Amino acid sequence: MNDKLKNRLSIAGLLITIGIVYGDIGTSPLYVMKSIINANGGLVNINRELIIGSISLILWTVTLLTTIKYVLIALQATNHGEGGIFALYALVRKRAKWLVMPALIGGAALLADGALTPAVTVTTSIEGLKGMKLGQHIFVPDQKSVIFITIIILLLLFLIQRMGTDVIGKAFGPVMLIWFTFLGVVGFCNMIGDMSILEALNPIYAIKIMFSPANKVGFFILGSIFLATTGAEALYSDVGHVGKANIIGSWPYVFVCLSLNYLGQGVWILHNPNYHAIGDLNPFFAIVPEQLRIYAIILATLAAIIASQALITGSFTLVSEAIQLKFIPRMNIIFPSKQQGQIYIPSVNKMLAIATLSIVFFFKTSEHMEAAYGLAITATMLMTTLLLFEYLGQSNHSIFTRLLFVVIFTLIETAFLISSLVKFVHGGYVTVLIAGLILGVMYIWYYGNKVRDLRENRNSYVRLDQYIDMLTRLSHDEDYPTYATNLVYMAKVKYNKFIKREVIYSILDKRPKRAKAYWFVTVNVTDEPFTNEYSVNTFGTKNVINVQLYLGFKQQQRVNIYLRQIVHDLIADQTIEAQPQEYTTTPGRDVGDFSFVIVQDVVSPQTQLTNYEKNIIKARVWLQNLSSNPASWFGLDYSDTVIERVPLILGTRHKFYINRVPASKYSIIEKEKEEKKHMLAEYRKKLHNF
Repeated sequence: MNDKLKNRLSIAGLLITIGIVYGDIGTSPLYVMKSIINANGGLVNINRELIIGSISLILWTVTLLTTIKYVLIALQATNHGEGGIFALYALVRKRAKWLVMPALIGGAALLADGALTPAVTVTTSIEGLKGMKLGQHIFVPDQKSVIFITIIILLLLFLIQRMGTDVIGKAFGPVMLIWFTFLGVVGFCNMIGDMSILEALNPIYAIKIMFSPANKVGFFILGSIFLATTGAEALYSDVGHVGKANIIGSWPYVFVCLSLNYLGQGVWILHNPNYHAIGDLNPFFAIVPEQLRIYAIILATLAAIIASQALITGSFTLVSEAIQLKFIPRMNIIFPSKQQGQIYIPSVNKMLAIATLSIVFFFKTSEHMEAAYGLAITATMLMTTLLLFEYLGQSNHSIFTRLLFVVIFTLIETAFLISSLVKFVHGGYVTVLIAGLILGVMYIWYYGNKVRDLRENRNSYVRLDQYIDMLTRLSHDEDYPTYATNLVYMAKVKYNKFIKREVIYSILDKRPKRAKAYWFVTVNVTDEPFTNEYSVNTFGTKNVINVQLYLGFKQQQRVNIYLRQIVHDLIADQTIEAQPQEYTTTPGRDVGDFSFVIVQDVVSPQTQLTNYEKNIIKARVWLQNLSSNPASWFGLDYSDTVIERVPLILGTRHKFYINRVPASKYSIIEKEKEEKKHMLAEYRKKLHNF
């Protein structure tokens, strides 16, 4: 969406918002009431008190967590318009070092739970077809057929990601608007048969049902209730795509439609206690007239696909932000369309596809998936609450307001977390395991970088300005062949003058590399999402240039393109000399060739660290070797790029000595060995003859 639509409330903006933001929470009516019924033993054990209390819990959970916490409070905590747990962390990270842990835990849990959402929504939709006659045929006779169709849909969904979703995305808004309207209309038509269902609006029933004998699972009913609000975190993450005004403007309509559908399902359940479904009972499909059910299933499948698509692209965005914040290793990022912010990460797409398809094969039914769903996302919500507590402090809210916020929402979300722990043994361990693996990677990468920065030997850095004269002389020394017109080192220059010794060693000592201009480029990731700026320091020369790029945590790092523009800018204002080319296909070209050098660390045996530090550094280097080529990360895939590996020596550097001895010393020893060997052979020969 363009900035004009994002920054103001508009019909077009509202339509796009409905299509992008509410996929996850919008498909929750497919499985929430079904999960409550199954947890209590089926329709035979259902009574009015349970249904009224359950719907009351659903409505007030969505009101408190989605409406109040996320729509009214979290949407105010945006980082230059961007939302989500990582954008929130970037906003408040300077307040305390410990805030990185809530960000890591929340991000890992959000990514892990994301693998389950496409599986559960698409499977639930296709299960609506099971046993249904279309003409004279039953096309989906059993659960194996459901799994097969679900796998095909999900596989196609993951395969089309590399092409971008520009065209498909334009249809999301109208389809989801039809979907929410359908939810509201069908729910209302059923609700008018028993308006007493509106008793569920009274929160007293929500509290009573958790302790009532009518509810066979007691407090743990919250595990099913929480499924109604799992999409709240995704709503916050997507604010950067559509703007807070459009979310605030569209949410009331979405909430009303969802509420009407839950109320309608409640009335149907109360009026059909002896209903016998063909296959598994799902009250969502049961409330739809039979002649319209096939259309409801088609619409539900489209909504499930849209919800899955939104979650996949959201995962790409989340991983991209984590890379920029140095939480995870660099990965190859592709920009499949001209639309700003649309990205595709092949490795993430593959891992997400494998995880999602494995979940479908492992759990087999939506009922089993629902039993495991939602455990990890409760942790994300808790972590977001902690970060919002710090944001409220940064925004000068009183300590009373901050404590009131954190106490209320921590208690609510802790209750949901505890109630969801029962899901661990029913399959929740799968998402916990995935979240644990992601968190492990994040921890190793983030703290590995911290250990490296802390333990790097002071002698590993030199002052760049002390080598200016030498570099200038080399640049004009015709005794050496020209290595490149522009020799570019992707190397961090600290405080505008300190650079790693290995970089200078590469230019001067390995083999003197003569170039017309030496460029030292540092990429700095800012707390703002779309910063796109640079500064230069030439140290009073025309051929040694320190470039500091300042890129937002959502910006793509296309160093090659940026640098060419910078060279043109500096030639235009005569900061550096022109580089006219005699042989070129471009008339008037005044910029020469580029050669990029990236220095990569390899742990040296001389590294002296504690066991913990050494292991985390080794693990970090292992992850680095598994991740994408550094050239791809900097956008240098098609540039002349050289990767030079240098030893990484951390901690105290120990000097090793070797003593010189006369050559005759070991000659005498070898001679003595030969004599002893000969004597032993003679002895064995005599012993054998004896």
